[in-house]
Amino acid sequence: MQGIKKVIEASTRSPERLQSFRTIYRINHKSRVRYWFWGVLIAIVVVLLLPWTQNIRARGAVTTLRQEQRPQELNTIISGRIVKWHVKEGDLVKAGDTIVQLAEVKDDYLDPQLLDRTKEQLDSKKDAVESYRNKANIVSQQITALEQARDLKVMELENKIQQQKLKIVSDSIELVAALNDYSIKVQQFNRQQVMYDSGLVSLVQLEQRNQAKQDALAKKTSAEIKLNNSRQEMIRLRIELNGEIQSYLEKISKAEADRFQSISQVASGEGDIAKLRNQYSNYLIRNGQYYMLAPQSGQVVKARKQGINEIIKEGEMLVEIVPTDQQYAVELFVRPVDLPLVSKGQSVRFLFDGFPAIVFSGWPQASYGTFAGRVVAVENAVSSNGMFRVLVAADENEKPWPKELRVGTGAACIALLKDVPIWYELWRNINGFPPDFYRPENGDASSKTTSKK
Repeated sequence: MQGIKKVIEASTRSPERLQSFRTIYRINHKSRVRYWFWGVLIAIVVVLLLPWTQNIRARGAVTTLRQEQRPQELNTIISGRIVKWHVKEGDLVKAGDTIVQLAEVKDDYLDPQLLDRTKEQLDSKKDAVESYRNKANIVSQQITALEQARDLKVMELENKIQQQKLKIVSDSIELVAALNDYSIKVQQFNRQQVMYDSGLVSLVQLEQRNQAKQDALAKKTSAEIKLNNSRQEMIRLRIELNGEIQSYLEKISKAEADRFQSISQVASGEGDIAKLRNQYSNYLIRNGQYYMLAPQSGQVVKARKQGINEIIKEGEMLVEIVPTDQQYAVELFVRPVDLPLVSKGQSVRFLFDGFPAIVFSGWPQASYGTFAGRVVAVENAVSSNGMFRVLVAADENEKPWPKELRVGTGAACIALLKDVPIWYELWRNINGFPPDFYRPENGDASSKTTSKK
């Protein structure tokens, strides 16, 4: 201390030494550390109070929103031989343009007149079916005629039977009259015999009475025979009636069998006609498959077959067509732990590969070169990579996505969540808590309803 005091006293004697002393030891300098401390502290507090947008990150690739807008494989429906290529890789084609011409390789279809011959078979089968149908109609008319003839014959025989019944009644009456007459003649003969025995009448008179009795007996016998003949005729008529009915039944049954056979042949022919029509249609459609046409407008890529006369199999891929009219989307895969934080209509920001960007994940408004999107679909089933697939389309209210995008371009996704202070986000990360769970209201991701997980 005494040495310092001596130095100070020596310095005070010389003004130059005093100025150097003050400059070196900064005796009269006022410290600003306190002001810097409070300034930095206030700045830190202000920064901690600034809003921060929670987010989750994922990687994906550019695809299309609709399936038909994605690269389409052009596969062959039939096997064949390549005759001529009408396009090459990289060419732009329109829907309906011819891609390649094929030729037949199966011996079942090599006949150049195959369609005409099949058409002839079809026409012949139609004529045969028409003939069988006409035959069935004719047989039906024959059956009708036989039924009418049967009815008339039955009516005729029934009339005869009725007449025979009346004749039997008449013969029965005649027999009764003959029996009565015979009985009277027998009594008269008996009385005449008694009188002859008594000598009251002559032999001539007795013989007359005997003759009358014999005549009555003959009449009685004739009446009995006539009645039996009438009854026999009745039996014969009944047998004839049954025979006629049976005969016509056999004829009608035979005609019915012919008609049913014709109807069966008509049905079988119609089945053959349907088969031939199907075969003819298949041949006609197959002829149209020899020219492979572009299903939609796009660019031809990935030609699997390059040469002429190469054989291709059914269902084999020839080329791939990338559609020109596409509505791009991004296919993302998120972890199962982040799946509850993703919902339909949620806002998402993208960084596309090949497009420079300056990103502040917590302040998306301050980022440059990012593009906005909205979640349009979240799959419920886990993918083979153990993550869930999310499909995001462009946000129409934001700037459009680059026209130079192509399917398969990589994309880094930042899914925007709840706005929280920075201090809360730091505290959450330090403690390892997940982001806040929310659901967008009415499909608007900007309106967030918060509930703690």
